[in-house]
Parts: sequence; C-alpha cells; structure tokens
Amino acid sequence: MLTKARIKNFKAWRDTGDIRLAPLTVIFGGNSAGKSSLGHLLLALKQTAALSDRKRALHVGDPSSLIDLGTFQDCLYGQDTHRKMEFALQWRTHVPLSVVNSLDPTEKYLGNEIALNVTIKAGKADQPEVERLAYALIDGDSASLQIAHTHQDSKVTLKAKPMNLVKVTGRVWPLDAPEKFYRFSDATLALFQNAGFLSDFALETERALSSIYYLGPLRSHPKRIYAWSGETPPDVGMQGELAVAAVLAAEAEARKLSRGKGRKPESFAKFLADWLKTMGVIHSFKVEPLAAGRKEYEVLLKTHLGSPEVRLTDVGFGVSQVLPALVEAFYAPKNSTVWMEQPEIHLHPQVQAHLADAFICAVQSWEGGQPRNVQLIVESHSEHFLNRLQRRVAEGLIAPQDIAIYFAKRSGKTAELEPLELDQYGNIQNWPAHFFGDVMADAVARTTAAMKTKMAERTKPAP
Repeated sequence: MLTKARIKNFKAWRDTGDIRLAPLTVIFGGNSAGKSSLGHLLLALKQTAALSDRKRALHVGDPSSLIDLGTFQDCLYGQDTHRKMEFALQWRTHVPLSVVNSLDPTEKYLGNEIALNVTIKAGKADQPEVERLAYALIDGDSASLQIAHTHQDSKVTLKAKPMNLVKVTGRVWPLDAPEKFYRFSDATLALFQNAGFLSDFALETERALSSIYYLGPLRSHPKRIYAWSGETPPDVGMQGELAVAAVLAAEAEARKLSRGKGRKPESFAKFLADWLKTMGVIHSFKVEPLAAGRKEYEVLLKTHLGSPEVRLTDVGFGVSQVLPALVEAFYAPKNSTVWMEQPEIHLHPQVQAHLADAFICAVQSWEGGQPRNVQLIVESHSEHFLNRLQRRVAEGLIAPQDIAIYFAKRSGKTAELEPLELDQYGNIQNWPAHFFGDVMADAVARTTAAMKTKMAERTKPAP
C-alpha cells in the first residue's frame, strides 16, 4: 500500500508537496487542474518496470502501452528540458524487510516501509536519464538504512549508510549507471562483496508497481453477449472492458468476500449483486451462459422487484458504467492500489453517495479470513460522494486517518494540491473557496434576479 508521494517538475506540477496516501484517498478539483496526471505518472512507472529494456530510464509510452505521455519533454514542467523531474514514493511492504550485512551477520536493518526517491534529467537527444536513485528502509518514523546511486558528470557512485559497502579486491571496472529508474545492474552489484541485498529493493519496487491498477473515466459500452474462455484477468481493464470476465473468473475460483471482520463471507457474484441492490441501481444481478458448454455469457438483471429480467444493454447507462468500478474495487488482489477516475460518472446523486459506502467497504473488506488491504485512490467531482464520506467519519464507520482528501487547483500555469483537514466529526477545517463552484454567488444572483423581476412586474403599467 502506498503511504506517501511527492512529484516535482512533471506536467503542470512544479511541486505537489508531500502527499499522504490513506487506504481511501480522494482527489477533487476543477477540470484541467492536474488530477489525472498524478495517476498517469504511476502508470508510466508501472509500464517502465514491466519493460524488458533495462536501459530505458522511463517509458513515457506509445499507442500500445498503458499510458502515452508523448515525449520526455512533454512530461517536464513547462516542457523545459533544463528542469529535472523528481518523484518520491513510499509504500508499506507485505511483510517486514530484513537486510543483513553478509560480511557481518550481526549487522541487521529492519523496516516495514520502503521509500524511493528518483531524479531524472534529459540526456542525449533529450531522452530520460537517471541522475540519482535513492532508497530508504523505514522503521517506524526513521530510516534504518539508506542507499544512494548517482550518475553525475559521467561519474557513477553507490553508497549505503550506515552500512559500509566493501569492494571486491581486483575488480576495478567502473560502476554502471542505474537501470530503468529503480534497479542496480548485475555488474555494479558484482563489484561489492556485500551489495547483494540491493536486488531486494528492486524486487520490492516491481512488486509494488505491479500491484497498481487503473480504471479510466470512460468505460466501455455494455454488450448483449460477452465472451469468456476461462482466463483470469488481472483487473477489469482501463475501460472496464474485462469486468464481466473478472466476475466469471472470481466465481470460477470460488472467491468469497465479507464486509469486514466477523461478517459472513459471500460468493463474489452475490457480494457484488448485494452492493448493486444496496446502492439502488438494480434489484437483482447475475451472469449466465447462453447455453451449457458455451463460451458466451449474458448479464441479466431486474431493475425492480417483479420487473422482467433484461440484459445489461436494456437498462440505464449508469449501471454499465458503475459496474466496472465496483468489480475493480472488490476484485483487485490483496494489497493492491486501485486508481479510479470519476467512478460516479452517469450516476444519480443518491447513488453517488452510496458509492462512497461501497468504497469504504472495499478498503475494509476481508477475504479468506484476512483483511484485503486494498487501497483506493479516487478522482471525483461529486459533492454527494464527499458528503457521505464525512457522514461516515462522524458516525465512526471509518477513521479520519483512513481517509485522505485533496483539492487540486490551478495557480497560473502551475497545479497546486491542497490537503483538506478532516476531523473526527467529519468536518473539513479548511474548506477551499469554490470547492464545488460558487454556490453563494449563484444563490445571491438568483435572489437578485427574482427581486428585479418582481419589481418589474409591480411597476408594469396595467393593460
């Protein structure tokens, strides 16, 4: 689970400042305020980690990749290649990480979080090049071990603190520059007697990035028939196109979820149907094959008790748009981070509020007798979504520290991210101006216009 982040000189972000990432993190803001680009950077890091080319510091994308950010120059703040992109990520590991100095087994370093800090500059032909790669093993509130790998002025260095890295006698070749944005080359590790542990940090980074999933704001249109041959998709797809396949795969694997500790577990399909019913979207939901032994399936549902059973294509568009968001929230593997854009799109205000309840459940749900520890990062424009979150905090159904809320805004060409202070009563202490538009100005203008109309009617000459 991601716990902290910071981004500098990326797209519209000169500096985001420190971002606390809670199990449920929500980012509000106006259009073109820079919200989406925060998630896009995570996708770029994920696709870079999955790339076979170790020499590419950052894969900014192409038409076939998760995200296409254009050129590296397009990624830089102000498109200024003299600037350096910096980002920091911190995440909690699945199990505590232990580092032992192979030259002295009594020298041990422990931590349950890893911090990664990277500086990338424009190199030859303005291609991204890692200038500095640093890791820290976090134990509590402090770093127990720090590693810095720098590449400046053709000189490459690798240092650890407080551990002393000892070179192998006779190996005098120079250090390699970092690979991708987070790896140490095999040749570099071979130069030292006790640097083998550094590969663990690269593996933990790959594990963290591979656990990030993304659902975009535009979901696929519903279909009358869905094909499924038995595969298990990793997620619902960036447009939710694999949502039905994910439901079928979860049912085939007999996955069972519960709404929290001590709650009764239910099959994935029933769990999902119950939430759709709780939200007031439909009365019943199921996925069935067209015929025995066929690979084609249809989504059948009832909108109300006693209404006829119809296909997904024959009900309101909002059902097909919220379905991928719900499936992804509960289908994502344990210890995942799911980034969603506008999951409330096409939904009635009341359903938007219920969606907040579903997402609270998602971060508190259990599977296989253990917490799922799924993290949701949501971009939203919904005032109703926020109001429900505030209410649930006031009711004690979720702790304030388990929610982080931010407001993205523009100051000239620069994007700014303002953390909102949520207290135990669900109150936001620093409510931003024009958070959901200028409601007071609209009310005053409406009242003024009504008064002018009434005055005009009173002074209008009688016919």
